[in-house]
Amino acid sequence: MMINKPLVLTYLYLLIYIVLSSGVILYNKWVLSPKYFNFPFPITLTMIHMGFSGAVAFFLVRVLKVVSPVKMTLEIYSTCVIPISAFFASSLWFGNTAYLHISVAFIQMLKALMPVATFLMAVICGTDKLRCDVFLNMLLVSVGVVISSYGEIHFNVIGTVYQVTGIFAEALRLVLTQVLLQKKGLTLNPITSLYYIAPCSFVFLFVPWYFLEKPQMEISQIQFNFWIFFSNALCALALNFSIFLVIGRTGAVTIRVAGVLKDWILIALSTVIFPESTITGLNIIGYAIALCGVVMYNYLKVKDVRAAQLSSESLPERIDWKLEKKSSDIFVPDSSNDNIRGSGGGNGQASDLNVDAATPLLPSARLSHIGRSQLTTHTA
Repeated sequence: MMINKPLVLTYLYLLIYIVLSSGVILYNKWVLSPKYFNFPFPITLTMIHMGFSGAVAFFLVRVLKVVSPVKMTLEIYSTCVIPISAFFASSLWFGNTAYLHISVAFIQMLKALMPVATFLMAVICGTDKLRCDVFLNMLLVSVGVVISSYGEIHFNVIGTVYQVTGIFAEALRLVLTQVLLQKKGLTLNPITSLYYIAPCSFVFLFVPWYFLEKPQMEISQIQFNFWIFFSNALCALALNFSIFLVIGRTGAVTIRVAGVLKDWILIALSTVIFPESTITGLNIIGYAIALCGVVMYNYLKVKDVRAAQLSSESLPERIDWKLEKKSSDIFVPDSSNDNIRGSGGGNGQASDLNVDAATPLLPSARLSHIGRSQLTTHTA
């Protein structure tokens, strides 16, 4: 019996993506939670991720010269990179802070709102049109999330507000990526996304860190374990590159299905690893309803992409996600920001993957989480 090596490799990459994406979120939760590692400083953790990702990207671009930097002008940097970095930093900050107040399982359920947020932002910014079929799907997702929230035993208003705010900040970042970068014809791969956006995001995060977390860190006895933070940042970075590998070998449909599978696995795992996370029947019913809306939304988007593909020329399916991609084409229930987001960067494509807290830049291309992008990843 012949073994289809390319197919095996594809599934291996998908497995790596699912493991890393789930692992980064759970790892970030463990680090931030007062009940475990007890490092309740989400901005500091996100800055560590951004600093590490930016340093690695600099090394790859300037020293190893793996990729060449794009022609970046002061105008493009000030009008595109800075605003995108600001919203990216905000989505990571709010998304990671939510882990201090609510469970991983509930956060994953709230992330089902990502398509809703992205669609609304795209309509407001004029990059997408208000369609009845899409609107009804968004309504279904919202109803599901409301039901799931109502069934949450440990519902926390502060944590929920942080998470939802982070979701809308990420959605606005994705739309801005399309409006600002793509209109200028600028394409960033995962490495160049991190190279430009991670340092800028680090600077934006420094301001709230200086006023909100620095004073607390000076009076509290924090434990700084180098290997814990190094491995955490390394996992977040690896997640960004795994998304790059997955997108390079699969189509949008496969990636979206993998994202849904990852969310269910993550919800189940979180209840085992963090016993205080309790899932109720209403949680599951609400999330299932929201997921139905997300699946229908994804179906419509994939159909739109294929229609655009057929109207131009028939291209390989594996790049169907690159055609006529709108900023509202976000997979989500997860980029990032997994966005306990790790680190990532990219262009609007990121929307095809989950935007997890673990994946900061990839746009979830989402290349973490820029990653968040062109490819894109999401992160923490």
